[in-house]
Amino acid sequence: MIKFANCLGERFADRSGKLAFDNIALESQMTNYSRYLVTAALPYANGPVHIGHLAGCYLPADIYVRWLRARKIDVKFICGTDEHGVPITIKAIQEGVSPQTVVDRYHEDIRASFEGMGISFDIFSRTSNPLHHETAQAFFLKLFGEGRFREQETEQFFDEEKGIFLADRYIVGTCPVCGYEKAYGDQCERCGSSLSPDDLIRPRSALSQKVPVKKKTRHWYMPLQEYEDWLKDWLLEGHKEWKPNVYGQCKSWLDQGLHSRAMTRDSNWGVKVPLPGAEGKVLYVWFDAPIGYISATRELCPDWERYWKSQDTRLVHFIGKDNIVFHCIIFPAMLKAHGGYVLPDNVPANEFLNIEGEKVSTSRNWAVWVKDYLEDFEGQQDVLRYVLCSTAPETKDNDFTWKDFQDRNNGELVATLGNFVNRTMVLMHKLCSGKVPPFHESVADGLDRKILDSLPAFRQKVDGNLEQFHFREALSSVMELARDGNKYLQEKEPWILARTPEDQAANQTQIDNCIHLCLQLSANLAILIHPFLPFTARKMCHMMKVTDRMLEWEHAGKSRLLSVGYSLRPPELLFRKVEDEEVAAQLSKLHSGRAAGQPSPEPIKILPMEDTTPGPAASAPQESKPLIQFEDFAKLDLRIGTITEAIKLEKADKLLQLTVDIGSEKRTVLSGIAIQYKPEDLIGRQVTLVANLAPRKMRGVESQGMVLMAHDRDGKLVFLASAEPVREGSPVS
Repeated sequence: MIKFANCLGERFADRSGKLAFDNIALESQMTNYSRYLVTAALPYANGPVHIGHLAGCYLPADIYVRWLRARKIDVKFICGTDEHGVPITIKAIQEGVSPQTVVDRYHEDIRASFEGMGISFDIFSRTSNPLHHETAQAFFLKLFGEGRFREQETEQFFDEEKGIFLADRYIVGTCPVCGYEKAYGDQCERCGSSLSPDDLIRPRSALSQKVPVKKKTRHWYMPLQEYEDWLKDWLLEGHKEWKPNVYGQCKSWLDQGLHSRAMTRDSNWGVKVPLPGAEGKVLYVWFDAPIGYISATRELCPDWERYWKSQDTRLVHFIGKDNIVFHCIIFPAMLKAHGGYVLPDNVPANEFLNIEGEKVSTSRNWAVWVKDYLEDFEGQQDVLRYVLCSTAPETKDNDFTWKDFQDRNNGELVATLGNFVNRTMVLMHKLCSGKVPPFHESVADGLDRKILDSLPAFRQKVDGNLEQFHFREALSSVMELARDGNKYLQEKEPWILARTPEDQAANQTQIDNCIHLCLQLSANLAILIHPFLPFTARKMCHMMKVTDRMLEWEHAGKSRLLSVGYSLRPPELLFRKVEDEEVAAQLSKLHSGRAAGQPSPEPIKILPMEDTTPGPAASAPQESKPLIQFEDFAKLDLRIGTITEAIKLEKADKLLQLTVDIGSEKRTVLSGIAIQYKPEDLIGRQVTLVANLAPRKMRGVESQGMVLMAHDRDGKLVFLASAEPVREGSPVS
């Protein structure tokens, strides 16, 4: 049974008047909405979940939702597996099974991993559900009936042996950049270059290994350019508060101009296009998948329209940065075209999490799998939650290392949070008969009052940061309170005051005050830490003999949570140390897993001209390439050139066609920098050109060299050239 005393006396209310006013302002801001609808990106059901997935969107979404629930706000947390699209069918082909077999297996695998980590979805559905097919088809038909699509005939690669059209990922060949012989038609997984099937050397079908042919096919396109003005007004003018990485990427897309995009594909796996004569065609996975949020909500609650069609609902999408364009441009345009639905109010996308300095690669088995972690660190879910939140890639790519995992666990969870709670409980049983001692106003000193006065401020810090999606700072504020508790306990030294029975009798009122405040502070820590470390918060509630009702947010910041005279349970350690041997074992598993998969690619420091990856570069350090001899370097002909012309390449969102003057001649060079540079801003800029690189054709244009670039500290692509003007054609040596 839970027992509460009066929670906040007049004396404390007077002192915290300003803080109370600030919290009221936050409450007012949040009560503009009657309910919240929070979604987390639908993971592909073609493989297990790794910690990069958790850090990207699922953990921050869960923290946010737990905070809303603690505030007694009406919220639904929606997710499920995305069970259509090319990765599913490729996995099925690789394993020699049906796509349904693949998605059935991985849906359960992914669901169990999320549940094990305490990700508290209200529903975890799947897009293979009949209700989803019905919902997606009805959505498509409404847009079709209102003339929102444009039917077009195009040429696409076709496998004559298998009798099917090939999506880009069904086509493999030799990468024209690094020579990797198993590059896909959309990207080379070795060097990371963005490709198209036409770029591949010796392209072949991944299904039959035969050379594909071009064949005409028809599809239904959504003319996104017709929504461009509306998107600029709604997004660029109406949502300047969005995270810079999200807002910046959206602005780049809109500044370049939008184009029609096919909303159907040739396939036998997916949501079938509900039109006569559309056999063998399915809805494009990025048309189908976000509708999965709607169908899952329909599955969850009969009054689903209150969450999707009431303008006092706040819709928040948690995603990774690779999904920004779909959730911020394409899906909102779909919702606008359909009409009647709420639009996303915020899309707090995170960047990527690297592992031990390298990009996560499932194909090379370079990942830390959640199900493996749950087996190896049984009962330590909150340690991983803590580390991933502490190092969350909120504004730039970040790095997970097992050494940092160990240091944060041992130095912060064990030595700070766990140490404070354990010492408090031990001293209560030793010096106060295992009961909450009284607080004696008559002997309260400045240190006591400082602790009392600080509690509302910590709730305010956590509230403010979570409302702004600053999860790292919010968690840091909670740990700051634990550090203050340790410092207070160390300064009070109740064990010194009780060295002898006589000393304890003489100093009992001071001892009582210290232990009383430390217990109240521990109760506050349980409330504030709960959204981040739910398993730990419940352990603390168990020791305090209170129910989860104490974790309701209205109690945070109050100083009379545990009643005087209430007996508490014996202490239990909240965390254990992570030993060096465990770290070594995890590193060995990581490297041996990669060795069993595909060979590791050599990291590339200078971006090739067709690298079109938007956003900041990874901040993790890159490994060095193997040593070369001077003769190898001397083969490169590096020359200074000046850009005299720059145009946007037609039908290539990220490629610019540059004319570079190198003195003796002018070269045409294609460069994948359109995301960050406008053509008109490049005229007159000097660059370093690899002048003796073999020409190759992309998108029908022959590129005659490579412009060298690097990332600056903020992740922006910068040109490698002299700060002072240099004569065109000058060699670089």
